This record gives sequence, structure tokens and C-alpha cells, in this order.
Amino acid sequence: MPRAFITGITGQDGQHLAEFLHSKGYQVFGMLKGQNNPRALQFRDEFPYVELVPGDLADLPSLVSALEYAQPDEVYNLGAISFVAMSFGQAELTSNITGLGVLRMLEAVRMVGGTQNNKIRFYQASSSEMFGKVREVPQNELTPFHPRSPYGCAKVFGHDITVNYRESYDIFACSGILFNHEGPRRGLEFVTRKISNAAARIKLGVQDELVMGNLDAKRDWGFAGDYVRAMWLMLQQDAPDDYVVATGETHSIEEFLTLAFAEAGLDDWHRYVRQDPKFFRPAEVDFLIGDPKKAQDKLGWTREVDFPALVRMMVRHDLEVEASRLKK
Repeated sequence: MPRAFITGITGQDGQHLAEFLHSKGYQVFGMLKGQNNPRALQFRDEFPYVELVPGDLADLPSLVSALEYAQPDEVYNLGAISFVAMSFGQAELTSNITGLGVLRMLEAVRMVGGTQNNKIRFYQASSSEMFGKVREVPQNELTPFHPRSPYGCAKVFGHDITVNYRESYDIFACSGILFNHEGPRRGLEFVTRKISNAAARIKLGVQDELVMGNLDAKRDWGFAGDYVRAMWLMLQQDAPDDYVVATGETHSIEEFLTLAFAEAGLDDWHRYVRQDPKFFRPAEVDFLIGDPKKAQDKLGWTREVDFPALVRMMVRHDLEVEASRLKK
């Protein structure tokens, strides 16, 4: 039975990946920070097949101990301070966890697996936010980085140090440059879930308006459940490499609003949405669109959920969740 170790196990991607790997017959270990973590009980109820292991991306000895215990064949480093807007207010914390945390995880892999014939295969969750102020359209694996947030800067470091460990220590280390990937498990602080949840709550009469920032920003949005398959495929190849994972399409926040409110049965989103400057980023990323050709050609990866289906999935989920809350 193959063994996988996942950081960021309680996040959207960690949950989808745990499900996927379990379906593939893996023994799954998930890293959880802190004693009496409030997420632990709920997570164990939903994912009883995942063994939770203590560890902290800010503490190298804890990572070494976690890997020595789990003895994984594959490590998926999904843990990060991942909310871009928050990274402007907590830049040092973001740099320490999202950036230096990758270095600590790689060092733990090197120490536990050894530098000769290291059996541990490593996946790093890189991000389209590394491209930031884009130099070319669409963005591919060779597009220069120009991050526009502390989060993006930290991700660039994590990406580059992964390449460095691959070249320096012959570790099987891959980075997936994933463009925006969403779903019902997305946190409410992220714009897509903020919209789908607000549309549901406004439809049910428990919320009056949705306050937004920039509505013109365009993103390449896919379904998180599709993207974790790409993570796994990267670690099944003969040689490590980096891959852009994206849909190759771009949609504006206005488009997301239009589809979400229509799915909720609300005819005109303009009646419920207002903009507030406090939600604008100090430096905006206006246009991201990825070129997934390499992932399609070399990994055989394709998405299964298109943009309208993604929005429908999220709104229907939130309508069901919010309606059940009203019944209690």
C-alpha cells in the first residue's frame, strides 16, 4: 500500500486530495498544527481513513518527526497562508509559512529520505499568483514571474527552492503551478465562495447585500477536484518536472456574479452588490490565464468540470447548506 503525507490537509485541496488518494488505495497521513486543533474532530468524522500527525511548517524538527513516523512514498506540500488579501497585512507570517515552510519541508524530505536514491517524491503547490503582472498571455512554465503580493513573492521562493533542491540533491520534486481552482469546500474568505454563499443567503432572505472590491479582475477558474488529479499524476512520472495546471479560459468576477445570482434565481446581481475600496488590493493582478498544454500532453490531464458547471455546483451547495441552517 503506497503512503502519502499531506500538509494543509484540512484545506480545500487537502480534502480533495485525501479522497482521491484513498480511492487509489493509499494510506493517507495528514499534518495538523497545534494541540486540540478545533478542526481535528470534524475532520476525523468526515475523513476517518486519514491519520492525523502533528507538525508545523514553521518548525523543522516537527516536520522531520512527522515524516519519520509516516514514512511516506509521496509528500504533498499544500499547507500555506493562502489568502492573498491577508498577506498584505501579515507579510512576515506569509513569508515564513508559505515561503520558508517549503524550504523546511524539503529539508525534512532530504534528511529522512537521504540524498542518495531518495524514495520520497515531493509535490509543491505553486501558484498562478507568481506571474502577477503578467509578461505574456497565456502564461506557461517558462513565463517570467512578477508577483504582486507578499503571497505571490513567498510562492516564488517556494517554487525556486523546490527547483534548487531537485537540482542540488537529486530529489524527485515537482511544482504544480495551479491557476485558481474552486469548489464548495473553498473558504468563505475567497471571492468565489463569498459570491456563491452570498447569492444563496440573499435568495433565502438572510442577507441583504454583497460588498465587493474589484469586479474587473479576470481569472482562469477550474474545479479543485480536477486539479488534485494533476498533482498525483506529476508524482507518477519517470522524471520530476514543473507543470501549469489551468483551463486555458479566463472569466471576470462580473461573469461569476452573473452566473451565481442567476443560479440562485436572482434576476439582476447589480441590485444586491456594491463596491467598497477597502476590498481593493494595494497591487492588483488583473489578468491571469494559463496554458495547460504541457500537463495535457505529458500527464494526460484534462479538466472535467467547466466554468458554468463549477458556479452551479457552488451555488447549489450553498443553497442547501444555508437552507438546512434555517431549519435548525
